[in-house]
Amino acid sequence: MRTIIAILVIGLLATASANAARTLHAHAHHSSYHGDHSGANDYTNVSGHRVHRPVFTSHAPSGASAQCGDGSYSFSEHHQGTCSHHGGVSSWF
Repeated sequence: MRTIIAILVIGLLATASANAARTLHAHAHHSSYHGDHSGANDYTNVSGHRVHRPVFTSHAPSGASAQCGDGSYSFSEHHQGTCSHHGGVSSWF
């Protein structure tokens, strides 16, 4: 019985560690815009499309759909949830 519990605990810890690593990786690549739509700066939206995460730049990048309250630019295809972690939508394009 102790062996089964130990295996379950190790499995849970490994899963939690992997999830934490993915979260840190996503946040580490969050703030730069490279002008493409591939890699860690993207996410898959509710429609199944790859969309660039919000970025901070000095001007609106091509393809941006909104500017967020914190000054970042969003490439969201849907109004719901746009800029939700960036102070809400300041203006739509």
